[in-house]
Amino acid sequence: MTGFLALEDGTVFRGESVAADGFAVGEAVFTTAMTGYQEIVTDPSFAEQLICFTVPMVGNYGVAEGRSESPRPHARAVLMREARGPAWTDWLHERGIVALTGIDTRSLVLRLRETGALRAVVVAGEGSTEQAVSVARAQEPMAGRALAAAVSTTRPYVYSDTGRARIAVVDYGCKRSILRRLAGAGAAVTVFPHDATSDELARFDGVLLSNGPGDPEPLADEVAVIRELLGRVPILGICLGHQLLALAAGHETFKLPFGHRGANHPVLERATGRVLVTSQNHGFAVAPSDAREATYVSLYDETVEGLDFPLEHARSVQFHPEAGPGPHDAWPLLEQWVEEVADAEAA
Repeated sequence: MTGFLALEDGTVFRGESVAADGFAVGEAVFTTAMTGYQEIVTDPSFAEQLICFTVPMVGNYGVAEGRSESPRPHARAVLMREARGPAWTDWLHERGIVALTGIDTRSLVLRLRETGALRAVVVAGEGSTEQAVSVARAQEPMAGRALAAAVSTTRPYVYSDTGRARIAVVDYGCKRSILRRLAGAGAAVTVFPHDATSDELARFDGVLLSNGPGDPEPLADEVAVIRELLGRVPILGICLGHQLLALAAGHETFKLPFGHRGANHPVLERATGRVLVTSQNHGFAVAPSDAREATYVSLYDETVEGLDFPLEHARSVQFHPEAGPGPHDAWPLLEQWVEEVADAEAA
């Protein structure tokens, strides 16, 4: 079956449908990760987005339930140069995901780099390209959209009930690999909804602010809770959690032209001069800053990739230390934080 991608600027890319019939509407973005396609599609941070893979072959090592970062896919559609299957394409079809193969992904990525991420429609089957472009232009842009509530748990739950440190995870769209890494580091982990109160969270030894989709600025209530927590309990923010901590501390965030998505992003650790190769997935960022608390910066655009507030026992990173998938340069950060929280509680 044929299909096509229609961008809001009128550009159309044609391909072949390999999964569910129908159409999908969202923001067209690309990721440079060479592995981890199942993890990427199930990452809640990709909510409301159409993913283009820059790697030319996707699906060649199959699927496995343990690789999923959440119970269901969150990406609206998948765009590939060459889809391999049948395990991968069957998996997409069973979950109702629209996916196209045969897309000129090189040209599409160049377009998105030149113009920035674009609103778009993916159609699997016959359809009017003119109508699809019109639908793309009519949808709400990503800037200004608060999406955490749509992907967060609706009630608290215990992920692991034993450990040397009791950690509360605020779920703005949390990946399973973060929870696994925390439990593996020796933490007892309880997951809370995005709108948990500061009093609920302050009862724990430490609070982790998770990743998630959308624009951080509209999340005013979540930022207020974080501001109330500062100085009361150790905090670690990851991705969207980093951006929310930044807003709570007076920094600014903004929408990147085409985002940072991939498993090969270089980040400078200012204190040591060391460069970490990191896994990232975000369309918004913390504005560049020379402030002392800015501990990590992107070597692509100097956006703030990490913050540290020693007096408030709060820190954050824009990249993903759980690296699910991705390089392991930042792996020690989660274990070190759990150890610090446990030692502080024992003292």
